[in-house]
Amino acid sequence: MRHLYIHIPFCHRRCSYCDFNTYANMEHRIEAYVEALCAELAMLRETLPPLPVSAEAAALRPSIFFGGGTPSMLSVAQIERILQAATAIVPLAEAEISLEANPGTVLSRDYLRDLRSLGINRLSMGVQSLHDPTLRMLGRIHTAAEARASYEDARRVGFETINLDFIFGLPGQELDEWRTTLQEVIRWEVDHLALYSLILEESTPLYTQVTAGRLRVPDDDVTGAMYELAMELLGQAGYRHYEISNWVRAHPADHLDAPPALACQHNLAYWLNSDYLAAGAGAHGHLFPQRYANLRPIDRYIAAIQAGHRPVAETTPLTTADLAAETMLMGLRLDIGVSFDHFAARVGRPLYEVYGATLAELCAQELITIERQRARLTARGRMLGNQVFARFV
Repeated sequence: MRHLYIHIPFCHRRCSYCDFNTYANMEHRIEAYVEALCAELAMLRETLPPLPVSAEAAALRPSIFFGGGTPSMLSVAQIERILQAATAIVPLAEAEISLEANPGTVLSRDYLRDLRSLGINRLSMGVQSLHDPTLRMLGRIHTAAEARASYEDARRVGFETINLDFIFGLPGQELDEWRTTLQEVIRWEVDHLALYSLILEESTPLYTQVTAGRLRVPDDDVTGAMYELAMELLGQAGYRHYEISNWVRAHPADHLDAPPALACQHNLAYWLNSDYLAAGAGAHGHLFPQRYANLRPIDRYIAAIQAGHRPVAETTPLTTADLAAETMLMGLRLDIGVSFDHFAARVGRPLYEVYGATLAELCAQELITIERQRARLTARGRMLGNQVFARFV
């Protein structure tokens, strides 16, 4: 197997905007969860999917991604045990191994150094804002100064690739505040930035506060201006906007028709609609012709494993039409778009045979361009991405 997602559902505190499968005040279950997770990984060895059929997908490095929740709540010894269990699925020596870490939990340089010594070679930090009142409103447990300190410590101990996540369109956020944040992280010379527009999820406290009028989010015009400002400032600073929400520092080896060298290999596997395994409570995997989702509650997940069962809660059958639509929906997020060869290899039919009329209409509307045997979003298409994607559903 080439790609594996591992979900760690523990948090010190749930953020006000988060609807992920995460749980606070469950630290007493971490050890039992790690044991169950290792057992699930042993079960997954028997379900390895075929190797990727597309040359673009095959060119990706194997990957393991620790997501959450807050994976950095685990001890170094616990992470090491999980990696040892994953060895039979993904070759660790060749892999990009990423771990999400919240600055409020990565408190020591020794912890970071030990993570790096395990072979974890990519760190993804959820900073979200450099404005302390906003961080408090979001329920984050770090300050802007702590975020910078964690970033600098990770650099010092040898993490060569670090990603920082930020959210824009937050309650009370103004364009000038967002400009200051962008200018600051540019000065940090961050390798990779993931910038997401706030989505208010109905199950979250933040949604309740906004709908009750206690907090006010910027309107669509201001949020759009924030996105355009990010494109402008990061472009001027030498970043490549390689995916709708992701930017990466330019690299001498980069080619316009290939993903950039510093791009996240694991996320590229998603965007190229590759198969991948997933382990952990609430984790979602993709093994065509189906998608699967694990049980979400921690104790139910552990109980299923202890009973000797894979903890799958549901499976979703996928048709070839689903595969074609998802290949377009995911691939068009990339600046390289969807190559004719990749689509044909993944789906088994030529792109124009499946979507010829749709592509012609989108080209006429200047939302997509076809060049060098690739379909890509135009600049206008990126701003209206949801309208484009809806045409393939």
